[in-house]
Amino acid sequence: MSKRLIDLQHISKSYDGQMVLDDLNLYIRENEFLTLLGPSGCGKTTTLRIIGGFETPDMGTVIFDGKDITGLAPNERQLNTVFQKYALFPHMSIAENIAFGLKIRKKSKAYIADKIRYALKLVNLDGFENRSVDSLSGGQQQRIAIARAIVNEPKVLLLDEPLGALDLKLRQDMQYELIRLKNELGITFIYVTHDQEEALTMSDTIVVMNQGYIQQIGTPEDIYNEPTNAFVADFIGESNIINGTMLQDRLVRILDVVFPCVDVGFGNNTPVDVVIRPEDVELVAPERGMLQGDVTSLIFKGVHWETEVQANGYEWLVHTTQMHPVGTHVGILVDPFNIQIMNKPESNDEKAVELDA
Repeated sequence: MSKRLIDLQHISKSYDGQMVLDDLNLYIRENEFLTLLGPSGCGKTTTLRIIGGFETPDMGTVIFDGKDITGLAPNERQLNTVFQKYALFPHMSIAENIAFGLKIRKKSKAYIADKIRYALKLVNLDGFENRSVDSLSGGQQQRIAIARAIVNEPKVLLLDEPLGALDLKLRQDMQYELIRLKNELGITFIYVTHDQEEALTMSDTIVVMNQGYIQQIGTPEDIYNEPTNAFVADFIGESNIINGTMLQDRLVRILDVVFPCVDVGFGNNTPVDVVIRPEDVELVAPERGMLQGDVTSLIFKGVHWETEVQANGYEWLVHTTQMHPVGTHVGILVDPFNIQIMNKPESNDEKAVELDA
């Protein structure tokens, strides 16, 4: 297990009396690709800016490699930031853009030339030294911004929604480029996004945030398959989130039907939230279903049909490779292992933490 490189301890931050981060605690390991994921205003960019030194927390401490860096300026920290707006200098060549930080640090011409060649090769833009910024596509500009950060040999690369301005295909290509770069460089990446697909594709660890609180920390598989609350389940991918009653261990009532499940420890006759992913709902002949319904909507998504089924007063979302025309009467089956049970919030305060108000 890699050692802790960054430790955020009891970080709080507010703007104009509005709390953005509330007693946040988070550590980031060496060589980790960690993504801060959440909706606009959840505190993820503020967290990144506090790590980078662009913001100072109202309370709390930022520890970097065992040292307190809370009061250090950005240029005194062993990290570099790549922003959504790449902030390249249009009056400089590509080589001059990449060399900017090295010249400030008074590195030799030979050292700088060697670093420029290395960085351009790493981002697959060999021979672009003398090109102008304006001649580059959005994806190429993004890679130059990354190259400029890499040559300074940071221990950490901070990326604030860096792919947000790119089109879908280019964004997907750049996701794989970033994974490759992280593996080749062996440095820590801290990535901010509101895009669930980006987070699931690239991350070793995902931190889901909402309203200044951390909702869940885990691997992409953990976050998707075992969400800790209804907010995470709804934010990461699509879900059927249904009110239920845990009758006893391994038995839950949903929509007046009793379903076997694998969860225990919720007590008897306890109100719960039940989460079932669309791909985990199986459409079968009506007589085979645990409940029956009618197909109300059908959209072809390429790899599956996105199907809506009205059953027992609930509109089920189903992803299936089988086409069931609108109006078809179907049965619904769900494997007990694919039923996720969650406690409902116990108070309004807890609800504010757990759910998007």
